[in-house]
Amino acid sequence: MLHINDLTFRFGGRILFDQATAVVPRGHKVALIGRNGTGKTTLLRLLAGELAPDGGTVSIGQGCRLGRLSQDAPDGPQSLLDTVLAFDRERASLLTEAETAHDPHRIAEIHTRLADIQAHTAPARAAGILAGLGFDSETQARPVGEFSGGWKMRVALAGILFSAPDLLLLDEPTNHLDLEATIWLEGFLKNYPHTILLISHDRALLNTVPTRTIHIDQGKLVGYAGGYDQFERTRRANMERLVALQSRQVAQRDHLQSFIDRFRAKATKARQAQSRIKALERMEPIVGIVEENTPVFNFPSPEGLAPPLINLEGISAGYGGRAVLSTINLRIDIDDRIALLGANGNGKSTLIKLLAGRLKPMAGEIRRSGKLRVGYFSQDQADELDLSLTPIQQMQRLMPNVAEDNVRGHLARFGLARDRAENVTSKLSGGEKARLLFALMTRDAPHVLMLDEPTNHLDIDSRTALIQAINGFEGAVILISHDPHLIELTADRLWLVEGGTCTNYEDDLDAYRTLLLDRSRSASKSGVGQQSGGQPTKRDQRKAAADNRAALAPLRRIAADGEKRVAKLAAETARLEARLADPNIYAGPAAEVAKLQIELGELKKRIATAEDDWLGAQEALEIATLQQSA
Repeated sequence: MLHINDLTFRFGGRILFDQATAVVPRGHKVALIGRNGTGKTTLLRLLAGELAPDGGTVSIGQGCRLGRLSQDAPDGPQSLLDTVLAFDRERASLLTEAETAHDPHRIAEIHTRLADIQAHTAPARAAGILAGLGFDSETQARPVGEFSGGWKMRVALAGILFSAPDLLLLDEPTNHLDLEATIWLEGFLKNYPHTILLISHDRALLNTVPTRTIHIDQGKLVGYAGGYDQFERTRRANMERLVALQSRQVAQRDHLQSFIDRFRAKATKARQAQSRIKALERMEPIVGIVEENTPVFNFPSPEGLAPPLINLEGISAGYGGRAVLSTINLRIDIDDRIALLGANGNGKSTLIKLLAGRLKPMAGEIRRSGKLRVGYFSQDQADELDLSLTPIQQMQRLMPNVAEDNVRGHLARFGLARDRAENVTSKLSGGEKARLLFALMTRDAPHVLMLDEPTNHLDIDSRTALIQAINGFEGAVILISHDPHLIELTADRLWLVEGGTCTNYEDDLDAYRTLLLDRSRSASKSGVGQQSGGQPTKRDQRKAAADNRAALAPLRRIAADGEKRVAKLAAETARLEARLADPNIYAGPAAEVAKLQIELGELKKRIATAEDDWLGAQEALEIATLQQSA
């Protein structure tokens, strides 16, 4: 199916692949792993023909249909279901031709081929995939252009899965998914009938789907049987074997060198000494496995507080006057490790913002310990970071009275030492920005960590380090994650956010996984999207979509007004900053400069408030869109 022979590729003056070779047989499911920056995505681009190798060859079986998830999200007025159906280009082409063909032989060929590819079941299959990825039947009838970028990427994933290519290339397919959709995807890929090459940092996915693992190691492609855990065990055993061989070789070399040193000058032993010198020269040193630096996270420990840290009584919360969550009665203590379950759009991020003090309740009472400190990790890095500053500058702005050595020491807790701490944040990788967020949120040793998808930009080793840091943390943790491995190893309580409220989930994650899979099977068997069996017609779907859009119009106006307000304030800010950047202004009265600086500071505060309101309105719109049919 796939042959990579002596592949060499350079990027930015660095050799990513150095005569790398690998074979992927037809029907195998293969994980492609390696640290960030080792070339995983680059290899997929080479396979897809987007890049040309500097040396060697990449060949794919003749007639093989290759499918790769595009980074360009679908858009437009067509429904989600029609968007996914269009991914099967052969079916779409045949259906179009069938409407205009006149030759009886060609018409027969078209209908025979449509029967061969089971075109009559396509709507049901597409609807089943969309349902597994979190889109109910009502949502599937809506235009794809109504959805945010993350949801559009789910539609793109649904499309590439529906098209069922012979070689499926997937690069971090769970990045835009919640836990529920991730669990469904595991089952789908495990039963996929063709070849898969998968890049992921989701350990559970890498153990469930692949039958083989290819590790990018020092420019080579090294194959291992099984999934990620088996790869780790095999590689560890190889390392131990090499260490033992190296030790024996060192002892042998020392023995030979000792003989040479003792008898080289003696005539009676000269010949033996010379033979040992040659033996020493011929002895190839055993090259050990080079271990990359292991990432480390270290959350500072807070002082103790009397329970409860946070108590919620009769809480309702939402945006723009619309409640997303209601009748919430919960408490958090210092030793709690809580994971929030529930599909995207049900209000998990709303709840965590409420707990973090980023969102005020619409009703009810929240009581917090008077000395409580909260560390909040937002899944959107841009919300929390100033990309124009270095990590050192961002930390010093928030810790003005702390010595620089102590600031650097805190950054080093999260792997941002020396040059990385002095790089402009915009030039940091996604993983390094995540580390900076961890450093910022823990600068004052918070009592509770609120983590909203903290692993989105972390590789497997960094996720392992995060698990160790969470388990070693002496405060409370509230966690949202699509990574079941992280939840299973860190959380001892589960809260289910569903149906407009949040309650304790009394069972474990395995039971929740079974529940989700049962729901998914029920949705698939219902034949969602078909035009028979009681399902809505195209006309009904269009009418429902029009009614839904009308109902959402007020929220759309609020979101649009918020965006305009932010744009207007940003323009005013740019005007003031331009005036303050003019050297001539400082030749005039100092009072005028001070007035402008005060005005600029007030504008920035207003922008921050306006952005919060705008983002809240956008989230409310998205939640309302996804829950409208409930």
